[in-house]
Amino acid sequence: MAGPLYTATEAAELATGWRQAVSIGTATVTAATIRSWAHRGHLDPAGLDDHGRPLYDLADLARAEYATRGRALRLVGIGSR
Repeated sequence: MAGPLYTATEAAELATGWRQAVSIGTATVTAATIRSWAHRGHLDPAGLDDHGRPLYDLADLARAEYATRGRALRLVGIGSR
């Protein structure tokens, strides 16, 4: 059975928590960032909500956050980890 799916806003909240854990609270992820990851091919929707908006799987979200983390941390002045 698949796990829960998350909207872009919910996914952004999760990814922000992960980023802030490694960036001393300075990096955030927005819903627009989640949509950008999807557009750039880092994240594929796992389904759609009742309004046709994409939903994302937690494991896929974690992979996308990790894949983009180095650049994001460099943008806030923290070296790659």
